[in-house]
Amino acid sequence: MVKVKRIFIVEDKKEFTDKFLLSGIRKQVKGFIRLGHDVHQFDYGGAFWQIAPIMSKIISRQWCKNKVDELLALQIRNYNPDIIHISFANFLDVNTIELIRQAAPNAFLFGLDGDPYPELQKNRVPIGSKLDLMLATNNGKWLDEYRKTGVRAAFMPNPCDPDIEYRYEVSDKWKTDILFTGKTRQRHKRLPTDQLRYQIISKLAGMGNCTFYGCLGRPKIGGINYQYAISGARIALSINIANDVSLYHSDRLTHYLASGAFVLAKRVPDSDKLFKDGVHLKYFDTAEEFFELADWYLKHDQERMKIADAGMEYAHTEYNGGKIAKYILDVIEKGSYDAPWNR
Repeated sequence: MVKVKRIFIVEDKKEFTDKFLLSGIRKQVKGFIRLGHDVHQFDYGGAFWQIAPIMSKIISRQWCKNKVDELLALQIRNYNPDIIHISFANFLDVNTIELIRQAAPNAFLFGLDGDPYPELQKNRVPIGSKLDLMLATNNGKWLDEYRKTGVRAAFMPNPCDPDIEYRYEVSDKWKTDILFTGKTRQRHKRLPTDQLRYQIISKLAGMGNCTFYGCLGRPKIGGINYQYAISGARIALSINIANDVSLYHSDRLTHYLASGAFVLAKRVPDSDKLFKDGVHLKYFDTAEEFFELADWYLKHDQERMKIADAGMEYAHTEYNGGKIAKYILDVIEKGSYDAPWNR
C-alpha cells in the first residue's frame, strides 16, 4: 500500500482569471490526488489581498509581506507536510523559504519552473538554490542556471488534462485553417526573442482563414473557449520565444496536442525525445518549411488527422497529470524517474 503523502503547494492561484483551466499545478494536483495523496494549496498572492488594508501592490508588498509569510508558516505547521512545492509567486523570496524551512524542517522542498530565462526573472534562481530539488520544462541552459548553484535539478515536461483537453465538436464559428494563440513577441523589453516567430505570424496575418488570439490586436481567449478554438483549427502553430534550448517547449504545445490539433512545431534540440516527427506532429526548422508543410497538410486531411489523433492519444497517455505527478514523486524519493524522454 502506498504511504499517503501530505503535499503543500505555495502558489499564485488563477481562480478568478480565464487561465485557471490551463494551470499546470491544477493538473498536478489532480494527479497527486488520484495517486492517493492529500494536497493543500496556499494562495500566496491571494493572501496579500486578504490582509492588505488598501488594494495596492506596492503597499501590499511593503506592509503585508511579513504577515503573509507568518500566515503561510502557520498553515504549514498546521498541515505538517511531507513535501512542499514552491512556485515562483509574486513577492515570495529567500526569506520566505527560510521561514518555510523553520515551519517544516523535515519536509522536502521542490520547485518547478516553466518560464524562459530564469536568470532574468526576479528572485527565481536565488529561490531555486535554496530548495532540495529544482524541476524545469527544459534540460538546457536555463535549467543549468539552477545547476550552477549546486541544487539538484531535473527536466519535467508540462502536463495535460485529458478530462478537459481533447477534441470537441464545434460550430463553424470556431473553424479555421491555421491557429496561433499567444503574443507575436516582435520585441520584448527584457527577454531575447527568436525573430522567426514574428516572421511566420506576420506572414500568416496576410493570409486568409488564419486565426489569432492574444496578438495583432486580437483579443485573448481562455476558459473552455480556448478548447473550442483549438478543436476548430486544422493546423496549430507552436513556436517558442526561444528555440535553441534542449527539450523546451511552451505549454502551448501540450495544450494543442492534447486537444487533438494537428501541430506544426518549431524544432528544438532533442525534440524527438518528446514527440516523434511525422508520428505525433510535424517539426519545421525554417519559415519556408513551415509554409510548405502547412500547404501540404491542408490538402491532405487523412494524413493530417492520422497524426493529430496519434498526437492526442500519446499526450493523454504519457503527459497526463497522474503520470507527471508520479514522475515528480519518483525523482523526489529515488533521485530519478523512468519516462520515454529519459531513455
